Amino acid sequence: MNAPDGPKPDHSTIRDSQQVVSAYARWAPIYDLAFTAVMRAGRKAAVAAVAETGRLILDVGVGTGLELPMFPLGCRVVGIDLAEPMLRRAGERVRRDNLAGVEGLAVMDATRMAFADASFDAAIVPYVLTVVPDPTAMMDEISRVIRPGGSIVLVNHFGAEAGLLKPIEAWLGQRSASLGWHPQFPFSVLGDWVAAQRDIEMLDRRRIGPLGLFTVVRLRKTR
Repeated sequence: MNAPDGPKPDHSTIRDSQQVVSAYARWAPIYDLAFTAVMRAGRKAAVAAVAETGRLILDVGVGTGLELPMFPLGCRVVGIDLAEPMLRRAGERVRRDNLAGVEGLAVMDATRMAFADASFDAAIVPYVLTVVPDPTAMMDEISRVIRPGGSIVLVNHFGAEAGLLKPIEAWLGQRSASLGWHPQFPFSVLGDWVAAQRDIEMLDRRRIGPLGLFTVVRLRKTR
């Protein structure tokens, strides 16, 4: 069941998909250098969780493909991303590392996917929720393309409610359009979306390193 129609709150100063594409075209040459280490634990945890529940896996926002070598043998992965420069680097990684389990990479908007309903056993959504201009539309689409009984595993940073990180995130939030993500993104956006669905349940959420900055969330499509 989709959330009721009506005005959607603005959770981000990232206004449109073109801003995302422009930001990640700038990030593409240095993305791996900047983010491989800090996001490795979250990627490994998300891959391990999603690989337990399905063999045909959709990687939403695959970027440069940092998690692709982490999938165990037997997994078949299709990756999508809106930014072609990032996806080009993922393709280079697939060829260089001979990742036979990667069945395809495609430039695609995660809020308007070209896949049929129930096409995949599971989806992994690594560090993407705070990037897209319309996260609830993305979640609707992911739910649509996952089969009943399948899983959705997300890993992301969610905005701090208090403490030293909160003012830092507020400062970064003023620059979210150029950064390409929204540092103050509240967990309630995802929680409210789950609560509005009749066929999605949250199995668990847990913080992960470094310093508990990221959260892994496991969802299941019940029917």
